[in-house]
Amino acid sequence: MKTVKRVVVKVGTNVLTNKDNRILGPVLRELVRQISVLYERDIKVILVSSGSAIAGREILGETAITEKSIRRQVYSAVGQPRMMRHYYSLFHDYGMRCAQVLATKRDFDPGKHRENMINCYEGLLSEGVIPIANEDDAVSLTMSMFSDNDELASLVAELLDADRLIILSDTDGLFTGHPDDKNSRRLHEVTVDQNVEHYVKASNKKEGEGRGGMASKLKIAKGTAQKDIPTYIANGKRENVIVDIIDNKAVGTKFIH
Repeated sequence: MKTVKRVVVKVGTNVLTNKDNRILGPVLRELVRQISVLYERDIKVILVSSGSAIAGREILGETAITEKSIRRQVYSAVGQPRMMRHYYSLFHDYGMRCAQVLATKRDFDPGKHRENMINCYEGLLSEGVIPIANEDDAVSLTMSMFSDNDELASLVAELLDADRLIILSDTDGLFTGHPDDKNSRRLHEVTVDQNVEHYVKASNKKEGEGRGGMASKLKIAKGTAQKDIPTYIANGKRENVIVDIIDNKAVGTKFIH
């Protein structure tokens, strides 16, 4: 099996928040702790983090802005520095450094934008700095936004030739039915040509909770695995989940070519 040296970890809004849509400090700390464990093993992690819109909404509360896209821009612009303050403080506690990398979809287009993005990431990684990526919601045009941060994470994994992509959600993986159904079972491994789409039901999310659902995650996981990057969907609130996946324990659902 290929040695893992570079991993992209995407953490969703539903992992970072509780049912009242408040940012969970202990979850953030556990996330950073695991990244520090991998760092000591000389495994470089690129973190794709959601949560800025929720973090902004937590500060501003309800707003008089009626246009949904503008409201999202405002929430995200207010929340992004708050998220980075959390991460900066936590990484500092572990003697590590982090950096913010905001992107729009055009940054991944072939040419100078893409080369510039690669240079930024590689420069940070060479200095031992953990890149924390998110969509630049404040300036992204609706017509050219990422479908969600799962798509952004997949593009980053491909851009940087990652060895694995780990998508952390609020579920233990892909199930044959509802996760709470005793007759439902978790699929441990899925190949890209397996028809598992019928197990997925459409997500119904509230504003600020993130744009992606399991259908999106499944599509992204298969697409990334098709590019020979093993991809995992797992529960981000499960203790030590990232390290366990890197150690090849039976956690989450693994997607392979």
